[in-house]
Amino acid sequence: MEISAFVLFWAAIFTGNILLTYFLGMCSYLSISKEIESAFGLGIAVAFVLIVTSALNWLVYYYILIPFGIVYLQYIVFIIVIAAFVQFLELVIERYTPSLYYSLGIFLPLITVNCAILGVGLFMIIRKYSFIQTLAFSAGSGIGWLLAILMLAAIRRKLKEKMVPAGLRGAAISLIITGIMALGFIGFSGIVQIQ
Repeated sequence: MEISAFVLFWAAIFTGNILLTYFLGMCSYLSISKEIESAFGLGIAVAFVLIVTSALNWLVYYYILIPFGIVYLQYIVFIIVIAAFVQFLELVIERYTPSLYYSLGIFLPLITVNCAILGVGLFMIIRKYSFIQTLAFSAGSGIGWLLAILMLAAIRRKLKEKMVPAGLRGAAISLIITGIMALGFIGFSGIVQIQ
């Protein structure tokens, strides 16, 4: 039975959240989640890159790699497509929103190596999604990643560092919070499974 794009979209946000279920894209998630504004900017950028590069990689896979019999190059080609698009996005953000560009710092070009983006591209191939399903899954995954980083940023803003024991400050408390959020999202897993 083929899963509908609508269900796939909502499942990618909640039951199959790319960050809280598969723990993909943790590096920039932990580093940029200190401020809500930066977290929101990075989350939007990651979601946008996820949607566009997944669509491009789907087209490249089914219209270039398979017909020419060079599927074994899919990892290299997917990474090249992601890197080229992120470079283009970095130029646009630097040109039109320099404050966001400087607040994201090194993590903007590092979207290229965000494993969530490559992971979504590989999931669409492994699970044999159609183009519409790929768009729904990548949009849901992007929104799910954005939701997770915004939740962590909001919790970190409310959490007073002074109240946290010294050994748990910084990344440790962020990982504990992420684990608790992941448990909350597991509660949605009975609704629908995407595999």
